[in-house]
Amino acid sequence: MLTTDQKGAAAEAAIAATAVKLGVDVYLPMFDSGARYDLIFELDGRLLRVQCKWARRVGDVVLVRCYSCRRASEGMRVRRYTRDEVDLIAAYCPDVDSCFALEPELFVGRRVVHLRLAPSRNQQRAGINWAAEYELGAKLEALLGP
Repeated sequence: MLTTDQKGAAAEAAIAATAVKLGVDVYLPMFDSGARYDLIFELDGRLLRVQCKWARRVGDVVLVRCYSCRRASEGMRVRRYTRDEVDLIAAYCPDVDSCFALEPELFVGRRVVHLRLAPSRNQQRAGINWAAEYELGAKLEALLGP
């Protein structure tokens, strides 16, 4: 069983490796300054702050947490990510061995984003976030533009 630190390190490595394979320059912050992002991607001269997450699969859905937790004197402190702190949440799901990218429009104000791998049993189609549309490669290509 991996610790949360090991899961974070594995997710960071998988996300960075996937981005590099796609031709993206990836940078690590030099010091742990308390910033809310783990990596920096350079896309056509534009720098994106990337928060890396370990995602898990539950049935036909990949769950991506959009918050961080830490112990504090008052108990567990939960903080959601904002567009002022990060430009992308990138998640690695080992169960499907894929990386996904979420833009602020999808994660701001939400605790968890559900990415669906297969159609729902009730045939719902509206409001579904299809995992294939959020694969890291597809999202980075969309951000790079034509």
